[in-house]
Amino acid sequence: MSAVQCDLIALEALGNHLGRSWPGGSVIWLEGPLGAGKTTFARAIAVGRGIAGEATSPTYALVHHYEGSRGAVYHLDCFRLRDPDEAADLDWETLAAADLLLIEWPERAGAWAPPATHRVRLDHAMGDLRMVEVA
Repeated sequence: MSAVQCDLIALEALGNHLGRSWPGGSVIWLEGPLGAGKTTFARAIAVGRGIAGEATSPTYALVHHYEGSRGAVYHLDCFRLRDPDEAADLDWETLAAADLLLIEWPERAGAWAPPATHRVRLDHAMGDLRMVEVA
């Protein structure tokens, strides 16, 4: 897919659609600079997976677990990892067994991060618009 420009409403609609569409066992890498909309997109994916209530940013906790109508969703934010070796302490076996695993800043987990089944690249565009590329 080529990159598309989205406002907040379109970004949330796309995330919700993909959350409903991706098969169980998917590992989604959310990539892009600070403030590009990775957590907003993750929230929309969670809604698509049937998560009741708002998914919040796991920046400080590293991992949030949600049970949705379509199974377990884990949302991992590796931004605070100073070194990939810090990712060794995460329960990767449990994370990889989730119905859906969302990983922000996957490059900071190094080789610990499971391979992506789908990659979403978000970036800033003009004003409040975002560029989104899904592969």
